[in-house]
Amino acid sequence: MVVIPLKLIDRLMLIYLGIVTLLALIRLDQRPYGLWVIGANLLTVGLIWLLHLPGLGPLGRTVRDIYPVLLLPALYGALDLLNGIDVRVWDSEVQRIEAGLFGGQVSRDWWRRSPSGFWSTALHATYFAYYFIVPFPALFFLWRRERERARNAVSMIVATFLFCYLVFLLLPVAGPYYEFPRPDGAFVDNWAARMVYGILSVGSSYGAAFPSSHVAAMAAATISTWMGSRGAGLALLVPTLLLAVAVVYCQMHYAVDAIAGLVVPIPIALAVWRAAGRTDGLTD
Repeated sequence: MVVIPLKLIDRLMLIYLGIVTLLALIRLDQRPYGLWVIGANLLTVGLIWLLHLPGLGPLGRTVRDIYPVLLLPALYGALDLLNGIDVRVWDSEVQRIEAGLFGGQVSRDWWRRSPSGFWSTALHATYFAYYFIVPFPALFFLWRRERERARNAVSMIVATFLFCYLVFLLLPVAGPYYEFPRPDGAFVDNWAARMVYGILSVGSSYGAAFPSSHVAAMAAATISTWMGSRGAGLALLVPTLLLAVAVVYCQMHYAVDAIAGLVVPIPIALAVWRAAGRTDGLTD
């Protein structure tokens, strides 16, 4: 049966699913829930095939463009099934790097030394805004009827996520959220902190600290937006930089996690852009 040719992000998804399935098989003795991951991966491969059959209507073609973003929560949730709370983590090594670079544990000490109700609220709110900003580029370019730019934005963001997820599986780092006593008292007595901790209580995967996928995805969203619209891309720069501060000040990530999150998407986004044949100039 004739199918629509796979695009770069489809191939990257299939490669990722293959690697994760192999890891699930290797870890099956220790992680029997990996069978669910294998089954879900096979269903995802089937979905990709169905979405590339000819004759899809406008809705089907839109889903084909953005399905990788829709699948990210499931891919993230699978990390817990393959790592588990008893997985060997690399926090001691990261903490040594942190101490060597900054003279201490920034995420543990910063909010204690400089507690601020205002900055706690503002930065926890920035952390929460991540969930709205990451899908922004795809929606923005679809709204402008620029489907190719929307597809490329999805590719850059999802490729960044997939890279982070593989690092989480191969070199898990728990992060200060698990390693240190969590912020308490007046520092977290605000609406934004309560929302963030509510989300983390039901949707945080252990071992997913380095690099910060929150920062990396925001940076990828900013880069992919800027490649199609300088004005919109610059508008995302401030919340992206604030998020890099927020994850450290609010003790979600080590400082090196945030720095890596800012750096990782740059080569990934450029590689995806070139591989997708985007050699035209910037617009706006």
